[in-house]
Amino acid sequence: MNSKLFLLAFGAVSLFLGSSANAQTYAITNAKIVTVSGPTIEKGTVVIRNGLIDAVGANVAAPADAKVLDGSGLTVYPGFIDAYTNVGMPAAAAPPQRGPGGQQATPPPASKSNYPDGLRPEDQAEDELKGGDSQFDTIRNAGFTTAATTGRTGIFNGQSAVIDLAGDSVSGLIVRSPFAQNISFNTIGGQYPASLLGTFSALRQMFYDAQRLQAIQKQYAANPKGIVRPEADRSLEALYPAINREMPVVFKANSEREIVRALDFIKEFNLNGMIAGGEEAWKQAARLKAMNVPVLLSLNFPKRTASASPEADPDSLETLRLRAETPKGPGRLAAAGVKFAFESDNVRSINDFFLNAGKAVEGGLNKDAAVRAMTLGSAELLGVADRLGSLDAGKIANVVVVKGDLFGKDKYVTHVFVDGKYFAQKEPPKKEDPTGKGGGGGAANVASVSGTYAITIDIPGQPMAATWTFNQQGSTFNGTMVSQMGTTQITGGKVTAEGFSFAASVNYGGSMIDIAVSGTVKGNEISGTIDSPQGAVPFYGTKNP
Repeated sequence: MNSKLFLLAFGAVSLFLGSSANAQTYAITNAKIVTVSGPTIEKGTVVIRNGLIDAVGANVAAPADAKVLDGSGLTVYPGFIDAYTNVGMPAAAAPPQRGPGGQQATPPPASKSNYPDGLRPEDQAEDELKGGDSQFDTIRNAGFTTAATTGRTGIFNGQSAVIDLAGDSVSGLIVRSPFAQNISFNTIGGQYPASLLGTFSALRQMFYDAQRLQAIQKQYAANPKGIVRPEADRSLEALYPAINREMPVVFKANSEREIVRALDFIKEFNLNGMIAGGEEAWKQAARLKAMNVPVLLSLNFPKRTASASPEADPDSLETLRLRAETPKGPGRLAAAGVKFAFESDNVRSINDFFLNAGKAVEGGLNKDAAVRAMTLGSAELLGVADRLGSLDAGKIANVVVVKGDLFGKDKYVTHVFVDGKYFAQKEPPKKEDPTGKGGGGGAANVASVSGTYAITIDIPGQPMAATWTFNQQGSTFNGTMVSQMGTTQITGGKVTAEGFSFAASVNYGGSMIDIAVSGTVKGNEISGTIDSPQGAVPFYGTKNP
């Protein structure tokens, strides 16, 4: 054999053998197994090999080459799916700086679209994603392995992608792309449409224009003689799959009025429609069922975020009713036969997803149906049930192992597999002793965060410097955040054995937005993530001497 060909062949064989050798086989034994697609197995084994579920059953033996994980006292679930989120998408850019005369100092990049930013249905989430496992640490550690993600802004929020929450490259993340066209009833500041009425008018016009352009292009393609060549329009052409019912159209709508408008739009254009959010979807359950429109149902339930001052007006009866009725919505949709899947709606704390699912169970939803709504039910609506959503041999090995009641406060995730890749979980810190006197893991078991830190907030393309001061008392702290956005007071901060967390409101472009900060402590250095409605950005800093 030619020596060069031999070396190439040897290299290919070595690469194949090397990848096979690195593909670890796992066996989770003695565990309760919630397959979702079939009966629950009270005590059995799940085998994971080469990124796939190899075997599931009560009488399955652990293979000789498997790393055995004892699941005694644990429950195995399919990886949880967030059916509508912005996870993995970059944070929204800061408001543009204005120059003399109110002009933008840095104009936005040019686009080939005939429509303004925010009215471009050709935009795809896949184009904004970045590879890398670490960006998904928080949501993955909670047990999520898959998400349908879309853009954060605009009337057209972009064509969403279904991604697994692990992968060094974007291609390694993608399970299905594009999945759906996503629409929110927003406006575009400073230009048309700047009102809700204008938004509906613009949407209807674009869909009618897309129908007309497609008809003309088909006619021209069949016989171009005597017909003026139709112009190409990438934005309108991006709507063809939607108007042909080849791609779902997801409308973000929470109030009953918004949901009615979305359903009217779906009917007018005969769309394969879905509702995302759906806070008051139960009020239109009969129509949703009749039109066969599913709901990607938010578990970001309304709640009172702070104690009202004595001078504050009491909550309205409508607000109180909304808080009381929303947890009952999933059970009412299920009773009406409406298909639905759970989504986080970017909840402040991802643990609220499971706690609110528990509230839905208390509100009348069957517990098995609640689990299905975050696993196989989601996979079905996202069009990936042939590979995800249940513990069946041959499916992608997205597997989660949980200790305790899934919907309880004390549960925690012990093992997570995404595409068969194992992500080790840390034991949760011991509960604090409220007295701080020891014996139950009090202040002695929490990190020390007191001090002033020089912070860098790593906003893409425009890092921001800040100074944070923490005043710690046992397992709590308060303090200040100072940056070019001004000074923000920190109250109610919490410290654990490994890190800290707090919530605050900051001035962003003239508006106050809520943020949630979580971080870890290593000596004099801290790092973590700032979550907000505009996205998640990392931060890091060092304590000043």
